[in-house]
Amino acid sequence: MFQLLQLIASIIIVILNLLLVVVVVQVVISWLYAFNIIARRNPAIDSIWRFTNVITEPLLRPIRRLIPPVSGVDFAPMVLMLIIFVLRGLVPIIIGVPV
Repeated sequence: MFQLLQLIASIIIVILNLLLVVVVVQVVISWLYAFNIIARRNPAIDSIWRFTNVITEPLLRPIRRLIPPVSGVDFAPMVLMLIIFVLRGLVPIIIGVPV
């Protein structure tokens, strides 16, 4: 039973880490778009942008309702990353196993 709980905690942490990577990729691509370093017509970049947007937008939308962009700066990804960091630390404590 202990090993199963440890496996579940590890899987949840891996998923949270992957989500963190997706958020970082989306932020970097949005910066590259904003500073005209890459163009939206690039099919590879556009497909990565759409993929990250599909994953992160449902998580960012409620945060944006609470914290709207200030002077064009969106703090929602930072808040989401902070929530992911906190959840990564809390998962082993909630499940009750060291990871």
